[in-house]
Amino acid sequence: MSIRIGIYGYGNLGRGVEQAIRKNKDTELAAVFSRRDPSTVKIATEGVPVVAADKVSEYKDKIDVMIICGGSATDLPVMTPALVRDFNVIDSFDTHANIPTHFANVDKAAKEAGNVGVISVGWDPGMFSLARLYSNCILTEGEDYTFWGKGVSQGHSDAVRRIEGVADARQYTVPVPEALEAVRAGKNPKLTTREKHTRVCYVVAEEGADKARIENEIKTMPNYFSDYDTTVNFITAEEMKRDHSGLPHGGFVIRSGKTGANDEHNHIIEYSLKLDSNPEFTASVLVAFARAAVRLNKEGVSGCKTVFDIAPAYLSAQSHDEIIAHML
Repeated sequence: MSIRIGIYGYGNLGRGVEQAIRKNKDTELAAVFSRRDPSTVKIATEGVPVVAADKVSEYKDKIDVMIICGGSATDLPVMTPALVRDFNVIDSFDTHANIPTHFANVDKAAKEAGNVGVISVGWDPGMFSLARLYSNCILTEGEDYTFWGKGVSQGHSDAVRRIEGVADARQYTVPVPEALEAVRAGKNPKLTTREKHTRVCYVVAEEGADKARIENEIKTMPNYFSDYDTTVNFITAEEMKRDHSGLPHGGFVIRSGKTGANDEHNHIIEYSLKLDSNPEFTASVLVAFARAAVRLNKEGVSGCKTVFDIAPAYLSAQSHDEIIAHML
């Protein structure tokens, strides 16, 4: 029997989830939920209903796991604790500084309902988080470095779009080349947040909007831009469509460490991603962890989980015997 998945929110990430479901034979799309008028939302899967978001509780017994495709700035802190009361849920909450608070809120609601809520699933947080943890366990003495980009950050772009007077926006995260080269050379540099990355924003302002205010709000936004050298470029809607319609991303997780009685041996662990489509890759990770959430809940597990808490075997559609025979 296939896993029945609901998609809550049908933007770039929601569309990516729909495509990822098609590539996993043990999953099926049960319904799409939108805050927009359902009659205006056209999805790619025939025969699947598009439902108003406020009707979601009516599908409590028709969905095994809900993938929540909202933004981290204002959507997910509200949506995930609310929806986990009726469903097993997955989200991609990516405001790193606020993850402990989000975890606590989802954990309380999930345990009260007897459901599983998996938060902060994607590539960072997510796959990069696992790379950091594994490498720290192996090289217990060393330095961690994470570089993102060059690419479009969905969360940061969403945060800019929510500023009054902004019609559209894309935010690119760009590693500082000299910093990346020093890390790969094993120099173990002490780098500030500002020294590792720059941020570049392309913004379409609404007619008559105060561009100086918008630029200031972007550059001073805590957790997103205030700790970085940020460049804000105002462009037209036509330029946005022509030059910034793609959503590439990627990055590197590097740990530099030493072993030996006198620390005489140097080691570099590097995990990298190069993604043509940030939302489609993130969606693929979400679907894998959706499978795990359903399996855990069937075993009687409840509460909030992260990628750290779920064994890799729970992610695979293959049997335990198959993954041991072919991947171990």
